[in-house]
Amino acid sequence: MSDAAGAAGAPAPSGASLPYPGLRRQGIGELVARSAARCPEKTALVYGPQRYSYRELDATINGAAGALAAHGLARGDRVALLSHNNDAWVVLFFALARLGVISVPINFMLNAAEVAYILEHCTARGLIVEDRLRGIAEAALGRARTQITLRAVIRQDRAPVPPGWDDVAQWLRAASAPGAPVTVAEEEPIQIMYTSGTESRPKGATLSSRNYLAQYLSCIVDLEAGADDVDLHPMPLYHCAQLHAFLSPGLFLGSTNVLLPAADPAQILAAIERERVTRLFCPPTVWIGLLQHADFGARDLTSLTKGYFGASAMPTEVIRELARRLPALELFNCYGQTEMAPLTTVLKPRDQLRKLGSVGRPVVNVETRIVDDEDRPVPAGTVGEIVHRGPQVMLGYWKDADQSAAAFRNGWFHSGDLGVFDQEGFLRVVDRKKDMIKCGGENVASREVEEVLYQHPDVAEAAVVGVPDPRWIEAVAAAVVLRPRAGVTPGGLIGFCRERLAGYKTPKRIVLLERLPKNASGKILKRELRAQLAAAPDAQG
Repeated sequence: MSDAAGAAGAPAPSGASLPYPGLRRQGIGELVARSAARCPEKTALVYGPQRYSYRELDATINGAAGALAAHGLARGDRVALLSHNNDAWVVLFFALARLGVISVPINFMLNAAEVAYILEHCTARGLIVEDRLRGIAEAALGRARTQITLRAVIRQDRAPVPPGWDDVAQWLRAASAPGAPVTVAEEEPIQIMYTSGTESRPKGATLSSRNYLAQYLSCIVDLEAGADDVDLHPMPLYHCAQLHAFLSPGLFLGSTNVLLPAADPAQILAAIERERVTRLFCPPTVWIGLLQHADFGARDLTSLTKGYFGASAMPTEVIRELARRLPALELFNCYGQTEMAPLTTVLKPRDQLRKLGSVGRPVVNVETRIVDDEDRPVPAGTVGEIVHRGPQVMLGYWKDADQSAAAFRNGWFHSGDLGVFDQEGFLRVVDRKKDMIKCGGENVASREVEEVLYQHPDVAEAAVVGVPDPRWIEAVAAAVVLRPRAGVTPGGLIGFCRERLAGYKTPKRIVLLERLPKNASGKILKRELRAQLAAAPDAQG
C-alpha cells in the first residue's frame, strides 16, 4: 500500500483505486465462477428439463455477459428484469453483476403504471422481460420518461421474437470467451431492490457485493446450509428472500438448486420427491397450502429436513401439524427486510415451540437493538423500534438522500418495526410502526392504497389496515366514508382499486362508515378499525 493510502487520516481507497486492481476481488459477479472452479461437474441449477453443472452455468453466464457488453452496457448502468422464475433470470442476474451493471428486479404482479415508475426512477437503460409479460412492459415503456436502449425478451412460450426486441435465448447459447475483467468495488451498487416501504411510492434499496456476501455468510451459518444440500426455490426471484437468503448462498456454497416457475403446491411436492430436496423456504401461506394439498400424504417427502418461513407469522397449529406430519423436518423462522439484504434474525428449530411468537436472535453479521423515540436503548421487556447495524445494511435509497438519512440516523438502520427483547435475547415483533401490511408475504403500503381510494369521486375519507386472513395471513382491508349522495358500493370500490393496483394490493374487504374513529388530535385509530374490519365479510369487485 502506498504511503498516501496508509497515512493516518487519509480516506480509505475504493476497491477500484487500490494498487493491483482485481487482486482482492470478491463480488457477486465471481460467485458462480469460484464454485465452478471447486466443483465443475456438480449439478448447480435445475429448471424443468434443463440441468446445469457449475461449469456449464459459469460458461452460460459468461456468454450472456459478453452479449450484454456487446450491446454497450457498462458498469453502473441499470437493467430491469421483469419475469417469473426461470433459468434465464438466474443467468442474467449474475451476468449483469459480472459487468458491474446494476440489476433492478421488478415484481411481476405490478401494473404498467407501477412498472413505469420504477423504470423512470432508476433511469433504466435496459429492460429484459418474459414474453407473457411483454404487454405490461410495452405499456410501461409508453409511460416511462426514460430512454431504454436495450429491450430483450425471455421466450418461455417460444413465440416469435417481436420486432425491436432481442432474444435472450441467443445470449444463453453464446460461446463467449472471458472478457476483460471488470473490477467492481465491494461498496459499489450491484442491485436496486424496490420495496413498497411505508410511502406511497416504492423506494429503491441499493445494495453492494459487500452487503450480499456478508448476508450470505449469515445465511450459511444461521440457517445451517451445506454444500450437500438440495435447495428448492419456488418463490419469486424478484423478492430478496428467495434470491439472497437461499438461491445465491446455495450457489456460493456449491449446493444443488432446483428452481420452479411458481409456488404451486403440486409442483413443490413433486419436486421434493423427484430431486430429493433437503431445504425449502416458503411463507406461511404456501406451507399451509402444502399441508392441505391431496399430494402431501402421497409423496415421499422424507428427504426434506430443513424448512424455513418468514414474511409473516406462522400459526402455532401449523407449526405443530408440520412437526407431526414431517417429524424429520427442522423449522427456522426468518425475519428481515430488503434494506438488510435481508436476513436479520433467526429462530432456530429447538426454540420453535419454546419461543412461540419470537423471530429469534440476530444473525452473525447483524447487531440489533430496541430503542425509544430518542434512539436510546431500552431494557429487555420494553417495546421500542427495532434498529440494526453491520455490513449487511444497504448503501441507501436510490436518489433519495432524505429518506436514507432518516433511515440511518444516529448510526443505525431504523426498521420501522416495533419489537421487544426478552431476558434471553429473543426478539418478538410487536407491530409495524408505519402501518405496513404483509399480504401473503408481500409488502403493501397502506398509504398507497388509501391514495387510490381517494381518487374515487365518491370517497370523502379512507383508512387502510391489515386484518387476519386464513389464506393470506394478513389481507388488505379499508374503511371508507362516502360523500353525501354517493352511490358507490364496496364492490364497486374494490373494482376501482383493482384497475389501479396490483392484485395483492387491492382491498379484500371494504366497510362503509359514517365516520372514522379518531382521537382528540384527529389521528385515525387504526387499532379500532382492525377489529371492526376483521369481522366484515369479503366484498366482490
